[in-house]
Amino acid sequence: MPLPVAPIALTALRVAPFAAAAYVAWRSAPVQRRNQHVEDALDEMPEGFSRHADTESSRAGARMKRSVRLGRNGPGIEIDAAALGRLRFRRV
Repeated sequence: MPLPVAPIALTALRVAPFAAAAYVAWRSAPVQRRNQHVEDALDEMPEGFSRHADTESSRAGARMKRSVRLGRNGPGIEIDAAALGRLRFRRV
């Protein structure tokens, strides 16, 4: 059975400009240096979601750490995603 090329080509033409723009943005972004204090803070975060609010600001943090393995004894990868955020309003 032949593969219909027209729908695949139309989808590729629709997605290609966005993929090209994302690639250009990724390559043109400046490389930041690693801040060890920030890396240590992200490593010390507990898993899950946490938040704290006081009179001046609100802070939130989230961390997810998972291991994914292909097959029972196959190659694996560990995913460690952490994020910190702060929202501050100040009267000027």
